[in-house]
Order: sequence, then C-alpha cells, then structure tokens
Amino acid sequence: MRNTTRTLLASLVAFALGIGAAHAQTAMSGLGQSWPNAADMSTSPRYHVYVFERGGTRYIQVNDASGAVRGAFARTPYKLTGLPVGNDSLATPDERLPAPVSTAVELVYDDGTVAVFVAPQPDGTARLMAVPADCKSDPAECTGR
Repeated sequence: MRNTTRTLLASLVAFALGIGAAHAQTAMSGLGQSWPNAADMSTSPRYHVYVFERGGTRYIQVNDASGAVRGAFARTPYKLTGLPVGNDSLATPDERLPAPVSTAVELVYDDGTVAVFVAPQPDGTARLMAVPADCKSDPAECTGR
C-alpha cells in the first residue's frame, strides 16, 4: 500500500510538472504587450519572442531589446499572416512585400514548423519575415515580390 501511494504521488507530481513545462512554452494572453507574462522564445539576444496559443492558432510576437513591439504573426493550420500590432513591416509567403533594403537577416524564432527573421533597415525600421520551415534558407525570396 505504501509503495502504491508513493507511485501515485510521484505520478501526480510528474504530471503537474509536465503541465507547467508546457505552459511555460506558450501563454494564453498578453499579445501586444511590451513585457507579457510569457517565456521568451527568442534565438537572438537582440530580440524577445513571445508565443501565445488560442483555439488552435499560434501567435508569435517579436519585441526589440527595449520591449517595443515590432510585430506579430498568426499561424493557423492553413495560413501564416501578419497581425496589426507593432510598427514594422511584416511579410509572409501569403503577404509578400518588396525585398528588404538590408540583406542582414537574423533568425529570431524557429519552432520547427515556422521561422521568423528580422532584417533591420537603414531608416531604423525592420522587416519581419515569417516563413514555413521549408523556406528558412531564403526568407527574403519566400516573402518577396
């Protein structure tokens, strides 16, 4: 009986820790905030990337190092689209823009299905590009006209 109780307790603790780990990866609210209560998923020290999920849609927000919202994308099972937050231009394979002026492109987020890149521009703005994983080798080509 004592071993059964220990096993049950250990299972409950492991389950609770698993829920906490999954929750740390994505949040349910805070989209559009400078410092949302969400884990920073960025691959770059110059940007913060926050991921939110709701109703099967993944929202990926990019902030600069000072916390200013640069832009955000929504990933549904069918489409990758830019959201009306932030001050920078957003490009996806479905919402193409002319190629960025700067060719310095930095990967800031990659979850294996979607990658987000930032190309700082000479005027202080940036071009944010979200692409499917199979397009990571040339995001400007996949999002350009």
